[in-house]
Amino acid sequence: MPTPPSAAKRPTVLSFHGDERVDEWAWLRDDAKEDPDVLAHLEAENAYLAEALAGTEPLQAELFDEIKARVLETDLSVPYRKRGWWYTTRTEEGQQYPIWSRSAGGPEGPWDVLFDGNAEAGDSPYFSVGALDVSPSGGRLLFSTDFDGNELHTMRVRDLASGTDLPETIEGTYYGTAWLDDDTFLYTVCDAAMRPFQVWRHVVGSDPAEDGCIFDEPDERFFVSVERARSERVAFVDCASKVTSECWYLLTAEPLGGLRCIQARQEGVEYSVEDAGDRFLITTNADGAVDFSLVEAPLDDPGRDRWTVVRPHQPGVKLEGVEAFAGHLVVYERSEALRRARIVDRASGAERLLDLPEPVYAVGGAANPEFDTTQLRFSYTSPVTPVTVYEEDVATGERRLLKQQPVLGGYDPLGFECGRLWATADDGTRVPISYVHKRGIRLDGSNPCLLYGYGSYEASIDPGFSSLRLSLLERGVVFAIAHIRGGGELGRPWYDDGKLLRKANTFTDFLACADHLFAGGYTSPERLAIRGASAGGLLIGAVLNLRTDLCRAAVAEVPFVDCLSTILDPSLPLTITEWEEWGNPLEDPEVYAYMRSYSPYDNVHDAPYPAVLATAGLNDPRVSYWEPAKWVQRLREHSTSGRPVYLKTEMGAGHGGPSGRYDAWRDEALVYAFVLDALGAADAA
Repeated sequence: MPTPPSAAKRPTVLSFHGDERVDEWAWLRDDAKEDPDVLAHLEAENAYLAEALAGTEPLQAELFDEIKARVLETDLSVPYRKRGWWYTTRTEEGQQYPIWSRSAGGPEGPWDVLFDGNAEAGDSPYFSVGALDVSPSGGRLLFSTDFDGNELHTMRVRDLASGTDLPETIEGTYYGTAWLDDDTFLYTVCDAAMRPFQVWRHVVGSDPAEDGCIFDEPDERFFVSVERARSERVAFVDCASKVTSECWYLLTAEPLGGLRCIQARQEGVEYSVEDAGDRFLITTNADGAVDFSLVEAPLDDPGRDRWTVVRPHQPGVKLEGVEAFAGHLVVYERSEALRRARIVDRASGAERLLDLPEPVYAVGGAANPEFDTTQLRFSYTSPVTPVTVYEEDVATGERRLLKQQPVLGGYDPLGFECGRLWATADDGTRVPISYVHKRGIRLDGSNPCLLYGYGSYEASIDPGFSSLRLSLLERGVVFAIAHIRGGGELGRPWYDDGKLLRKANTFTDFLACADHLFAGGYTSPERLAIRGASAGGLLIGAVLNLRTDLCRAAVAEVPFVDCLSTILDPSLPLTITEWEEWGNPLEDPEVYAYMRSYSPYDNVHDAPYPAVLATAGLNDPRVSYWEPAKWVQRLREHSTSGRPVYLKTEMGAGHGGPSGRYDAWRDEALVYAFVLDALGAADAA
């Protein structure tokens, strides 16, 4: 085994609320990422990883070939219609990025290229699209691109008749755009903390220096976003913190007009708005609707005193949102850790749930851009069913299969089984687990298992299909998802019970899920690997400190493991907006002490830690590269097991890792090889 890199320590004493702690790796954070010493250290870590895992290179190549062989590399998405045009996305064998196309002739083509991601990327090692938005008449394409993963984009306008880009270029834009008419659009920009805080208006053909800011949000807790409603009658400007929201709108018939507020913000009140053409539909937690209710408001006076309840609050059934069409609504709700879609006839009020066949699944809307339609497209998947797009007549319920994700190589879903388990947490709370594995496995504790978790920001990790994951399942690995508190799987109370001063529930729930798998014979600690990313990486770090004997291996991708130091520093990107999720340890000693008690970096101690693979992105604006870099060094200092701790840094990418699909597959093959090698399952296929 090669020797891991080390670096000169520059101890820093941190002191808050009477607590002093020494940070021996603060230099990784304090120095700029352009510092040659920092870059050399990260490159040395990458070299160490490559040398240490050299023995798994044949397995990595085998896994990559398996992943690639299951994918229909030249493929076409289901075409959809908008304003007389048909749109589709295709991939081509050997090409990293999608190609967006459209046709005036119908869903069979012929297709004209709108935007070729491969041509736009050129030879750049990283490429991402922030916006891709066709003007109302179809004559122009608004697009923005990012070439290093920092999530700041360069925006341009392309004339689709000639294929040429117009002279104006707008630098530093964020995600989200909204055309108002063929000549006018809205876009957002970020402040120094990477917070989208302003909405600007541009008129095509004018100098971007003359653009006007139409919305400026000074409160650093709030993010701003824009979108054009499906009705095309209005464009919305949404402004939201973690617990409060406010929505403004602008009539597209008055592109140079001013914004109008739906309802002025009130602390703790959240709402989102959908334009139904003749009224506004609003999903809100106002008036004690913990799991949200649906109300409607008149177009001319939509303030809260004019809201009328359409669908009352139902405790235990979280109302996640509504999509409005001319003749029907689609209401998305969540109950018992499953998402449901309900179709409501606007004229009669009659409603029905979409009939979905499996015990665990994921369902969501597909491309439904037209307001005046009687057809609903939706996507369905489960751990054993590839992503499937259906079209259903909302009046008759007649359903038509449009496409199922091809899986090459003879995949048979009957060879696998999936389902739902319920663990019991220390406080008696039932915690759902979704699982999938080969059919007919023996529940004797001998199975290798990968347990995934997230548990933050009310994000629900719905159980869907992955053709990549088949390389694990076919080698006998059980894959499971712990739907822990802090996520949104069981409604708003589930989220509230896993944040702020109840964050520890997230970690103990995950431990309870692992213990339930052990008790049920699905796996054992020596055959378990755990995985999480971003806030899920914080989860991985925290549970390892609580139970170093929990598992054999752990994967923490772009992990938020130095959370206390980050949340203490309001100069860092996104810190202030995070105080409503984690608390403000600068002002509140109780929050400081609580975060100090679980912060992964601060709680590493002398113990036999499992093998660890951590990843980072040098240009990551969400979790800075120094967090996993510092954590890895501290783990090496304190682990008594002799098992390796690795760091892999993407030197030209950000939070999402590699951007091209082949690069992403190679990255996943490396992670799988690490897991399989650690669990002794590399030769189990």
